[in-house]
Amino acid sequence: MFDIDCFECPIMAAIAMISDKWKVLIIYRLCDGTMRFNELMRSLQGVTQRVLTQQLRELEADGLVSRKVYPEVPPRVEYSLTKVGRTLLPALEKLEQWARKHSSELIAARHRAIEQNSKLKTKVS
Repeated sequence: MFDIDCFECPIMAAIAMISDKWKVLIIYRLCDGTMRFNELMRSLQGVTQRVLTQQLRELEADGLVSRKVYPEVPPRVEYSLTKVGRTLLPALEKLEQWARKHSSELIAARHRAIEQNSKLKTKVS
């Protein structure tokens, strides 16, 4: 977690809230509605239970995700986006459109950079 008061710029504070690896993906998965913890975990291939729990707690603390616990045995916990959390969806949709449009260019640029870097390392050796 971070101290939101340390950011003078609102965009820096907002990016800090969602910049962890899994947070944007969690928000994106919850855009279709409420999900249970295990359902969310299965949809995010590669996330650990510990990390997902931590990320959800931070998103809840920041007012982007709500958590509802049902008094059942075993307990059922559901997560959904808050009203404020849902306001992020148009920005994420734009980001997705941008990524789809430019993904081949970005991947090609990354491959060129990796290739250049490996050539430099070969020359130095």
